[in-house]
Amino acid sequence: MKGTLAQLRSYERSAQLLMVNQFTINLGFYMLMPYLAAHLSGTLGLAGWLVGLVLGVRNFSQQGMFLVGGALADRFGYKPLIVAGCLLRTAGFATLGLVDSLPALLAASAATGLAGALFNPAVRAYLAVAAGERRLEAFALFNVFYQAGILLGPLVGMVLTGVGFRVTCLVAAGIFALLSVVQIRALPARAEQRVRGGAEGSVLSQWRGILANRPFLLFSGAMIGSYVLSFQVYLALPLEVRRLGGEGEFGTAAVAVLFAVSGLSTILGQTRVTTWCKARMPAGRALAWGLLTMGLAFVPLLAASALPVPEAGLGRWALAAVPPALSALLLAVGTMITYPFEMDTIVRLSGDRLVATHYGLYNTICGVGITLGNLLTGAALDASRTAGIPALPWIALPVLGLACAAALYGLHRTGRLTPAVKARPATASTTG
Repeated sequence: MKGTLAQLRSYERSAQLLMVNQFTINLGFYMLMPYLAAHLSGTLGLAGWLVGLVLGVRNFSQQGMFLVGGALADRFGYKPLIVAGCLLRTAGFATLGLVDSLPALLAASAATGLAGALFNPAVRAYLAVAAGERRLEAFALFNVFYQAGILLGPLVGMVLTGVGFRVTCLVAAGIFALLSVVQIRALPARAEQRVRGGAEGSVLSQWRGILANRPFLLFSGAMIGSYVLSFQVYLALPLEVRRLGGEGEFGTAAVAVLFAVSGLSTILGQTRVTTWCKARMPAGRALAWGLLTMGLAFVPLLAASALPVPEAGLGRWALAAVPPALSALLLAVGTMITYPFEMDTIVRLSGDRLVATHYGLYNTICGVGITLGNLLTGAALDASRTAGIPALPWIALPVLGLACAAALYGLHRTGRLTPAVKARPATASTTG
């Protein structure tokens, strides 16, 4: 912890604030969202399809609006979009706890998703500029704070939800209200100037320019696999734990271990992994190794699928808990390798122009990929059980990781991850 704080203090004030903000954003988000479905179905008595609709609206409004949020950030500045996102999420979370009508719930859910679309690209683009030449290390440290919020949020939410879900919503809204005040008072607006030099012209012409950036689009497509694979901590791994360990206390505890392994390993190891990789390999190779590691993360489950399943007792518990935990650890290591290089590569492929818009489109592409990937993963899990072939998903997922790793290595070898021409710097007349 001392080392993390020392690294944090080595950055300028705006970068420090962005990292702490991201921890707080995730704390507020994850103290509420894991318990929203139970509130909607239990307390409010909504049908299952309505619960899915409310949750789906949030995801759709966020993924579908990332590009718009990024474009607005490049046009009007990063700070205004960060503040607007925090204010909108304040209103959305407060509304979720105070209303019970379906139209109001849908509106609140859409607002929380749109809020993320507004501030996520802006935060990353701002940090890329504020960190300067230390961009790679900054994104590594940023991921530590990001994962710490994910790890702590559900624990705080569990305590608050024990009092009442409305309390959880209002506390989460209060956190975002406080964040809004902090951004307004303490976050400088100057760090965006360098990139806003590329914001002239209409939004549609800017989008056309980005869509013509072939290396960026190829990179985005290849990186979809990293998000599909890492998301299995929330989908395939918990389902496998519960398939073998049951729905009781053991299954619940084993699933909690998955999240703890993933979060704690990132908090403890992210900056060390990034330092090690930076000293030994270029970005393209690091990305390929990260994807390969994420693909190989499912080998423990593939090996376990060949073992006989004990009827009960310690052997069954070990089979239900240990291979998924190893997979979660390897997925975390793969993500630690890729994430800082991934964020840095987006900036480089953008040519330091319209960085937030590039982040927005990148998030949208990967969001669509996650949706399709999860549908296919779910189908593979169902097919494996129907056909009696438990190894099927644990074969398909490593193949995906290998394919994406090969694609990234190919992009690296052909020089497509290293732009040959740098963008022109911004002039005083274009910074506003």
